[in-house]
Amino acid sequence: MTRIVQCVVLKRGAEGLDAPPHPGELGQRIYENVSQEGWKKWLEHLTMLVNENGLNTADPKTIDFIEKHMLGFLFQEGDFGGTQGFKPPRAKK
Repeated sequence: MTRIVQCVVLKRGAEGLDAPPHPGELGQRIYENVSQEGWKKWLEHLTMLVNENGLNTADPKTIDFIEKHMLGFLFQEGDFGGTQGFKPPRAKK
């Protein structure tokens, strides 16, 4: 049976995720409040953030940056509108 959630991204009921997509309490919160379609919209935004800012997802500073944007995008908490103040590490040549 399909699990329906009141999606905070779409602002309506929609099919929920199959499992928490992120570790810890944040992952559980996402699982309970974000639909599959809402999560897909976040992943599209995340791809833009990574590409436009040359982010290294293995860097702990980048993970913090991504989580702040995730909270903003999904729950309108924190900052997700811009990248001011973030300086990605230089790529090794």
